[in-house]
Amino acid sequence: MHTSRHRRVLVAAIAATMGTALLSWVATATVAQAAVAGCRVTYTIQSQWGGGFTSNVSITNLGDPLTSWSLRWTFPAAGQAVSSIWNASYTQSASQVTVSNLGYNGNVATNASVSFGFNGAWTTSNPVPASFAVNGVTCTGTVPTTSPTPTRSPSPSPTPSPTPSTSPPPPSGWNPPANLVQPLNEVWSHVESTYSNLYGFRNYGWDQLVANRGSINYCVRWDSSAPVSATQRDQIHAALQRSYKKWMDVMAGHNAFPYAAVPVRVVGWAVRDRNTLQWTDNSVDIYVNNIRENAPQCSEPCGRFFHQDGNYSSCPGGAARHYDHSLWLTAGFGGGAGGDWGQRIGSEYMVNNVNTDNIHILLHEIGHTYGLDDFYDWTPTGQCCFIMKAGSATTITEFDKWMLRDFWRHLKSRYGL
Repeated sequence: MHTSRHRRVLVAAIAATMGTALLSWVATATVAQAAVAGCRVTYTIQSQWGGGFTSNVSITNLGDPLTSWSLRWTFPAAGQAVSSIWNASYTQSASQVTVSNLGYNGNVATNASVSFGFNGAWTTSNPVPASFAVNGVTCTGTVPTTSPTPTRSPSPSPTPSPTPSTSPPPPSGWNPPANLVQPLNEVWSHVESTYSNLYGFRNYGWDQLVANRGSINYCVRWDSSAPVSATQRDQIHAALQRSYKKWMDVMAGHNAFPYAAVPVRVVGWAVRDRNTLQWTDNSVDIYVNNIRENAPQCSEPCGRFFHQDGNYSSCPGGAARHYDHSLWLTAGFGGGAGGDWGQRIGSEYMVNNVNTDNIHILLHEIGHTYGLDDFYDWTPTGQCCFIMKAGSATTITEFDKWMLRDFWRHLKSRYGL
C-alpha cells in the first residue's frame, strides 16, 4: 500500500549524531586441527553524545564456515561500557567485552558477514578498541597459508604464470540489463505522468539521507497495548536495520551514490502507557501519551517532516536530536503504508517476523519512502513478480534494484552529483 508522499502523517524519532568514527580490522589466524580462522571486523561509532554512543559492528568471516561465533575486545578507556545490544548477546567484565551470536545468526559462511549494534557509555573519552578476537583467536592480518614440502622433479619444465584474476569494479553509471531497459522506461514514464510534483518534491528518503549526511534516524510509534520487553525492542531495531540495509546495499558504489553504508539508528519510542515498555534503561528516549492521529507520536519540533528546512531550534535536544522516519506499528493493522514520513505495518506482523530475513511488507514500504510506486493496476513489460508489486514477491528482485537506481539517476543532480 502506498500513501501520498505529501500526506501529513505525523512521525517521530530522535537522534544523536555528533561524531562518526570508523575502524576496520582485517585479521586471521590458524586454529586447532588445521581449521583456518580469519575475519574482518568493522567497528563503527554511528553517533556520539555526552556520556553515550551507538556503535555498529560487522564481522566478515574470511576462514572456514562458522557454526557459532564469539567476538572479544577490550575497551581502552576507563568508563567505556556496553549498555544494551541487539542482534547478539554480551557480557562485560571490567573493560573486557564478549559478544556472542543468538540462535538465528551463528552460522556464518566463508566470506559472509554478520553484524550487531549496541548502545554504550563513556566518561572521559571514547576511543575504538585496538584489536579483536573471534572464537578466541586474535585477528592478525591475513589468512595464513602453508607452503607444501618441496619435491624434486627429474625434468622440471617451466609453465607460464597465470593471468591474475580481478573482480569487476562496482557498477557505475546507468547500465541496466538489456531485458530491463524497456520495463524501466515504462516505469519512469508512468512516474512522470502520475506524480504531481515529481521533481519539485524535496522530502524523499534520498533528500533525508543526504541532509543527514548518510545516516537515518527512526522513532517507533508503538500503537498497541501489548507489552514490549527489552529483548523484543532490540530485535525490532535489528530487523529494521537489516531491512533498510537490503535497499541501501543496492546503491553502494553505484552511479555516484556517496555512501558505502547507511547507518540506521532507532533512538525513540512513543507509547500511550509507559508501563507498556518493560525496560528501565535509557538507551532510547520515550514519549508518553502524545497522541496524534489516534496514535502515539514523538516530539514534532524534532521531526524532519515538519522542518524540512533543517531548523530544529525548538527541538529539546537541537539538531542532534532530530528524527527522519518513523516505524509505525499498529495493532490489528493489515498490509502496510509508506511515504516520506516512514513506514506503517501491523505490530503483530512485525513481532512475529522479527527474525525473518526478508520482512517483505516492511521492504515494500521502505521502497515507497524512496519514491518507488505501487503496481496495483498495471505491470511493466516482461515483469511478473517483484517486491514493489505487493504480494508478488518476498525479496527485493533485480527489477526492484534497478527501479531504485533509476530514481536516484533522475534525482542525483539536485545534490550536485
